[in-house]
Parts: sequence; C-alpha cells; structure tokens
Amino acid sequence: MAHHFGRSEPRERALDYMTGLLAPLERKNGWTVSEQVGQVRPDSIQRLLNHSEWDQDAVRDDVRAYVVETIGAADGILIGDDTGFLKKGTRSAGVQRQYTGTAGKTENCQIGTFLAYASAKGRALIDRELYLPKSWTGDRERCRAAGIADEVAFATKTEHFKQMLRRAIDAGVPFAWVTADEAYGQAKHLRVWLEERRIAHVLAVKVNDTVTTSCGEQARVDDLIAALPRQAWKRISGGQGAHGERIYDWARIAIRPVWENGFGHWVLARRSVSDPTEIAHYICYGPAASRLKDLVKVAAARWVVEESFQVAKNECGLDHYQVRLYPAWYRHITLAMAALAYLTAVRAEEATKGAAQTTSTSSYP
Repeated sequence: MAHHFGRSEPRERALDYMTGLLAPLERKNGWTVSEQVGQVRPDSIQRLLNHSEWDQDAVRDDVRAYVVETIGAADGILIGDDTGFLKKGTRSAGVQRQYTGTAGKTENCQIGTFLAYASAKGRALIDRELYLPKSWTGDRERCRAAGIADEVAFATKTEHFKQMLRRAIDAGVPFAWVTADEAYGQAKHLRVWLEERRIAHVLAVKVNDTVTTSCGEQARVDDLIAALPRQAWKRISGGQGAHGERIYDWARIAIRPVWENGFGHWVLARRSVSDPTEIAHYICYGPAASRLKDLVKVAAARWVVEESFQVAKNECGLDHYQVRLYPAWYRHITLAMAALAYLTAVRAEEATKGAAQTTSTSSYP
C-alpha cells in the first residue's frame, strides 16, 4: 500500500505507526508510538493522521485485498457488527452519550461499524464506518469543526453495513454467507435487500419478529420454535471460544410457502444447554440444500467479529487513538486494520507450515 503515500515522509511515518501499533506497549497513542520508533515528539505521527496527503479509503481497499489474498475462500463469511470507543469531551467526531456493548451501558463514546471476513484460514476486519448521530449531522458547524464534510449525511448502522457489503461485492470478495446480530437482523429492509441479490444470510432477530410460515400465515419466530418437538433439537458445537467449546442445542423450521431460484428460508434457534429458557433466534436464507449444521456454522461465525475486535484492540491499538477529526479516525482505524491483517496473514502462514510439517511427518514411520 506504499504507493498511496505520495511522499517519502508520510510513507515512512505510516510504517512507523504500524510498527508502533504492533509493539508490546500498554497504550499505543501518538506519544508512546513516537517514542517506540525513536521520535522525540509525536508531531510527525499527528501530521500523518491529521494533515498528510494520502487516501485512507484506497489503503482500506488494499487491506481488504490483502486479507482476501491471504485467507480468502469461496465459502468465506462476511460479518457485520459495531464496537464502541470510550471518549471524554464533546469534540471528537461522532461522540455522544450512547449505548455501547463495549461497556454494556450508555457511555460517552464513538461507535464504529465494521465488516469482518472469516474463513477456515483466519479472520480480519476489512471495512469500517464511523457512526454519526443526528446530534452531529443536524449541526453542520459542529461537523465542520471536526472535519466532517457537508455532504456526509446521517446514516444508520444498518445503512453502513449495506455500504460495506456493496464495496465487498464490487471488489469481488469471495464469500458464501453474511451474518450479523439482531441490531442488524431486525431491519427487514436489510433482509429484503440481501434476498433481492440472492445473498445467503443468517441474521439474528428479536423473539417477537414475525415471518410468513409455510402455510402462508404470519407467526412470531419464538412461537414457531416453541412448537417444535423435542427431537428437532440437535446438540452441535459452534466452535472454540475463549472459555472452551461453544456447545448449544440447535433447531430449525422451514418457512415461506414458496421457495424460488434454489434458495430456502428457515427460522433457526440456539438454546443454552444449562438454561433451556435462554433461546436466540435467527432468520435464514440460503441454498435449499443447506443443512442444519451449515446454518449453525454461519450463526456461530458472528462471534468471530467479537474476537477480531478483541485482538485489534489488545494487539493493534484499535481503540488507543487520540484523534478528534473525522478523517483522522478513519486513518488510525485503517492502519490498525492493516496491522491486524498482517497478524492474520502471519498466523495463517504459520498454520499452513504446521499442517505441512504434520502431513510430512505422518507420511513416514
């Protein structure tokens, strides 16, 4: 991505910045990163994020291409989610008191919406948007002071998700499924948009969401699942998590009276083994031959984005920035995503070497 930095100074500072983001520092801000790379003051780092001429969206595109090159697969999964960045004050672009899952409550923060990519080879963040509440987009003077152009209008997180999906599709990113939590799945216009493009998806929804049954009637998803017989439930692993294997009971029921173009529709449910009253619901659309375990794999992939956020924050300084301007937020986040993509590529390469060594060793007594 070096060619996106027209001059040597910002090109060198970008490399310094990414080196600092990958360094074992407790906090990765302008001062600590500058000290790590031998700079007395953070002026050059701040200039890189705030004033230097380079295209952060072009770099984002290169990061996405690099992720596809290193871990891309035809059965890849695109995952949408957002995360909060706790902030003080009122001047940072998009900041206000709003709910964030990062803190589990309403806090003064910024919210970033992200698109993650996952395959059997690894996972990484490939796109990002900063959510601007109406308190910001309705005050153009405040926006200008934070570097937000007049043409940047209010957009919901779901609309950001669609924008990022469009960019991934236009770029030819290989994937088979899309998934997201109920904050996105409850938006019926998103599900319609995906169906119109024949994009297979497993989206979490609220318990009171309604669907059209195979008989053509309207029903709540939780009522449909509650009526299933005991034998409809299958205990399936959702993969490894931070605390071990994620084991749940899963069930599905077909919906819609007509399936078209070889695609089917289902309501999927995930039930806690330890507390059977704890049930999550999903609305699914995909190839008619999809098995229960196929839908489970996609639903479980949503946890991947949470793990990506954790690694990006802990190892790549995703949330350690000290910038206020709108373009600077995108620049920091993009370079942190590039650092995460690098770690992902290294891990994938090492896994390939390990598999090759295992295969080679096992071939000989």
